[in-house]
Amino acid sequence: MTDTTLALLAFTPLVLAGVLLIGLRMPAKTAMPAVYVVTALIALFAWDMTFTRVIASSLQGLILTVSILWIIFGAILLLNAMKYSGGIAAIRNGFSGISPDRRVQAIIVAWLFGCFIEGASGFGTPAAVAAPLMVALGFPALAAVVVGMMIQSTPVSFGAVGTPIVVGVTGGVNQSAITERLTAEGATWAEYFRLITAEVAIVHGIVGILMPLIMVVIMVRFFGANRSWKEGLSITPFAIFSGVAFVVPYVLAGVLLGPEFPSMIGAMVGLAIVVPAARRGFLIPKDTWDFPPREAWLDEWIGKFEIKLDDMAGKTPLSTAMGWVPYVLLAVLLVISRTVEPVRSALNSLTFGWSNILGEAGVSGSLEPLYLPGGILVFVVLLTALIHRMRATELKAAFSESSRTILGAGFVLIFTIPMVRILINSGVNGADLVSMPVAMAQFVANGVGDVYPFFAPAVGALGAFIAGSNTAANLMLAEFQFNVAEALGVSTAMMVALQAVGAAAGNMIAIHNVVAASATVGLLGREGTTIRKTILPTIYYLVFTGAIAMIAIYVIGVSDPLMGAG
Repeated sequence: MTDTTLALLAFTPLVLAGVLLIGLRMPAKTAMPAVYVVTALIALFAWDMTFTRVIASSLQGLILTVSILWIIFGAILLLNAMKYSGGIAAIRNGFSGISPDRRVQAIIVAWLFGCFIEGASGFGTPAAVAAPLMVALGFPALAAVVVGMMIQSTPVSFGAVGTPIVVGVTGGVNQSAITERLTAEGATWAEYFRLITAEVAIVHGIVGILMPLIMVVIMVRFFGANRSWKEGLSITPFAIFSGVAFVVPYVLAGVLLGPEFPSMIGAMVGLAIVVPAARRGFLIPKDTWDFPPREAWLDEWIGKFEIKLDDMAGKTPLSTAMGWVPYVLLAVLLVISRTVEPVRSALNSLTFGWSNILGEAGVSGSLEPLYLPGGILVFVVLLTALIHRMRATELKAAFSESSRTILGAGFVLIFTIPMVRILINSGVNGADLVSMPVAMAQFVANGVGDVYPFFAPAVGALGAFIAGSNTAANLMLAEFQFNVAEALGVSTAMMVALQAVGAAAGNMIAIHNVVAASATVGLLGREGTTIRKTILPTIYYLVFTGAIAMIAIYVIGVSDPLMGAG
């Protein structure tokens, strides 16, 4: 078979998923089993993967599925516990003191609070936490998921305390070979790595300024009574102010401190600036925007997760501050678990793993129930039960409701993630072919030539769409991006940075991230509807990042130590 035929075959699972989910609006629970079967057949008969490796990859995917379900369960459990404790009612009441405008609430809860959770935890946690919180505040479930997915952009490259850069980029390129060449140029790996980190922060910072505005405009356009772009655009000054309040400290942290803390620092500074400003009505338009009355909501907007006013019957009202305590604890404990080494080591000590599954080299999986955000979330639930003085029957009800909700997500993900692992592990095969994701990337690179830097972020997004992870996409494609940069004679550091930025944007349409967020609000089956909306900000992000890439490389002439210039 020709390279073109192989590339088209490699694209087939993604195209099929897009047609079924977005075009035919088929529920993921129906679409993804079909996509899994097609992927396995292509792997077996076109890539000549062994049957054992396909099964081992599927088992590896199932281990990862358990990890993701654990995170989803923790997020749902916290919301259900807060429902019975009265914490959600307290938070909802508190927002009326900041602003009753849903556009402002979306910016504060999703953009700023969500970015902090992304910086602390990553791995889809912010959407899983923010989406049900927004539902509890009175957002339609579909609007909450769409807005929650848009968090998966600017902060993601520095999510989970910098994991996509620290692990993804470092592990995705041939560090030892690069270090040798850097030494010959009188430079070091540390300098090169700082340059990549700084370029990731700067590009994200430029593009990310408009993300709060885009988030609000899409929410208002698709979920407002008037379906109006204008009503979303009327909050432009406040939205851009909120974007700047986040990205300025974010970029400074990325350039000056490294990859671990930009998203958290940007969010904390942003919250400290934006919340007081919102209370004073600074830059907020005089019109207060809200969703239409609940009885006017479309059926597809409504999920199974909801908080009714009578859920709090008989409860002693909590103060707003007390209502927020569990989320403050969650943020603090996530940071401690990722940055304080004795705690990190202790939580990682409980690990269940399977190395070289079925004897297949490099196909391994592990589960760290205490270290994963799911473990932290469950611990916070137990603390919430004590702090909010929950009754045992209330805590039992929260566990019961959360367990039932998780079953639907589990069915979808047991096909989605094994499919992803087959794609990623297809590089070991009897046909001596590169892996399917690399075959797709090579097809794109060969087809566009010198304008490839414009498309480099889209290749990164493709990796994230497949893997559902910025880290995994960087591990999979950073070396490929590096090699294309060398072939074109342009900055390798910049190209790797574009990979990281594009992969972050790709999380907005990653199927299993959408499934995870949808599960937390009882919206399984409408994943295609969500992706039809989140693809708009994804296109914005990739087009503007590509434009920045072309200007940086061919107009400004950015360089790096491997080109003989620091």
